[in-house]
Amino acid sequence: MLTSPEDVRKPVLEVSELTIQLPRGADRTHAITNVALSVRKREILCVVGESGSGKSILAHTVMGLLPPAVKVVGGNVRLDGEDVLAASKSRLRALRGSRMSMIFQEPMTALNPVVRVGKQIAEVLGEHTTLSKSERHRRVIEMMQSVNLPDPHQLFDAYPHQLSGGQRQRVMIAAALILRPALLIADEPTTALDVTTQSQILQLIKGMQAAYDMGVLFITHDFGVVADIADRVAVMQRGQLVEIGAADTVLSRPQHPYTRMLLSCVPSLRPNGLRRATSDDAVLSVDGMTKSYRSTSLFGKRRDVDALKGVSLEICRKETFGVVGESGSGKSTLARCIVRLIEPTSGTVRLGEHEIGGSSAELRNARKRVQIVFQDPYRSLNPRRTVGHIHYRVSNELRAAAGRRLGEGRGADDVHRSRSDRASSPSA
Repeated sequence: MLTSPEDVRKPVLEVSELTIQLPRGADRTHAITNVALSVRKREILCVVGESGSGKSILAHTVMGLLPPAVKVVGGNVRLDGEDVLAASKSRLRALRGSRMSMIFQEPMTALNPVVRVGKQIAEVLGEHTTLSKSERHRRVIEMMQSVNLPDPHQLFDAYPHQLSGGQRQRVMIAAALILRPALLIADEPTTALDVTTQSQILQLIKGMQAAYDMGVLFITHDFGVVADIADRVAVMQRGQLVEIGAADTVLSRPQHPYTRMLLSCVPSLRPNGLRRATSDDAVLSVDGMTKSYRSTSLFGKRRDVDALKGVSLEICRKETFGVVGESGSGKSTLARCIVRLIEPTSGTVRLGEHEIGGSSAELRNARKRVQIVFQDPYRSLNPRRTVGHIHYRVSNELRAAAGRRLGEGRGADDVHRSRSDRASSPSA
């Protein structure tokens, strides 16, 4: 059904003078202060700002997903004229999925890891419709085809960990759009994706938005994404809306100093001169690194996949070495093979003069000199430990390793004497 011009101009989302109070002990009293914006049908409004500016709090408020400790103390939020803040819990459950949906930043934490992805999409239909099981299955397959998932019948029974990052994000989009909501909220859905997959997801969201006459509230910190898809842009700083306007106006003629600062920080593809390593001393040498995965089908047919094939590189001291490529190109496999989180099929890794590998003791010592920062800290940090406890344990291990290296160079008596002097000094 065609949408009339009057319907297009009518806001699907209206946020008026919204103020949200943070619990005692936070870095500021309010997460959001007097924020007012709207999203119309067939429009993509991008909300940009630094971490902590209130972008995600705004999205969670619209969806009714604020934690109990965070309180709305002023303003209102209307979805197609209905006051979302005054809605009961049962009404909010009815609105989510049917009239408004959300795509989260990290699908691996948003999807249930022990439920097949087809069933997770079908749960939306089971909650909001009276379709039979066979009808729900058919609708899910059609939706998976619409978001360009390959071989939907096979992926229907796959678990989230068996899909690539781009495929998991498409599953999230399929679940969010299967009931054709009036409003789609996308909370940084392309942050963890490579540029090729990111472009595909953005084009998919734009295409689905036009096909379903949706309004889209797109949360991002990436001005490349803003330039690609935004109709209008809202800029937030520490909970306040400092600038809002048409995308081309805000990007080309920003008015607020904060907006100009954000745009000036966008990385350029033009390097500032040719950078060279200041040392010829190789700190890391990788030679002929290969990682192959072998699987056998039900009928005994073997399949070999080379995740890495004969990779060699050298990194000198005081040098930054960039490894780039699409998802599945082997970047993360290479990093994990270097620190032996994955055992390579062949090849050697040398850290200075010492080869990483060998005995367990040698490997433990090498890992203290090679550290890795993972992509998703939420899945990397122990949820049962405080950040301070984790930092304390790592610091102790590094100090102990430094003490052992110091002892090897100076002798045990010298180290003991040095520790005794420090303990007896006034500053100790």
